[in-house]
Amino acid sequence: MDSNEKVITNFETRVRQLILRFQDLKKENQELYAMVEKAEQEVKNLEAKLTQKENDYNALKMAKMMTITDGDLESAKARVQKLIREVNKCITLISDEKLIVNSD
Repeated sequence: MDSNEKVITNFETRVRQLILRFQDLKKENQELYAMVEKAEQEVKNLEAKLTQKENDYNALKMAKMMTITDGDLESAKARVQKLIREVNKCITLISDEKLIVNSD
């Protein structure tokens, strides 16, 4: 074999190796794209579940707010009345203080 034939044989070998490497990389690339697509789909599914859970939570929160029992209503009224009495006492005390200050 002369040197040209050796060079050609060596070149053919290198080309075959490059083709095999290219095919391996192409296969790996396809697998990676499939993994990315699967991950993106899973993210979309999780986002949809999260949105549904948020909607469920908001609906439950709204339902809870709307289901005030009579006991809760009476308790709330009693607290408001107590706060009103305390505010009135404060107003009376302030008015008394103003009278004392003005009389001096």
